[in-house]
Amino acid sequence: MCKVLFIRAEWDAEAGVWVARSDDVPGLATEAETLEALSTKLESLVPELLDANGYPDGPDIPFELLARKFSVAYRAVH
Repeated sequence: MCKVLFIRAEWDAEAGVWVARSDDVPGLATEAETLEALSTKLESLVPELLDANGYPDGPDIPFELLARKFSVAYRAVH
C-alpha cells in the first residue's frame, strides 16, 4: 500500500477561500471556494505535481485532507 499523503487546508477569511498546502507534495499551493471543490482540484493536481517531481508511479495516490477553520460564536444579548 502507498503512503497516505497529508494535505492541510485552512480557511482564508480575507480571501474567502480554502488554501491547501502539503509537505508531502512538493509545490502544492492551491485554493478553492469550498472544501468539495478543493478536494476535486487536489484529485488532479496531486498526481501532476508528483509526476513532475519524479515520484514513483502507482495507480492510486491516497491523501488525507485535514481542514481547519477558526470561527467565533456570539451569545445572544439579553
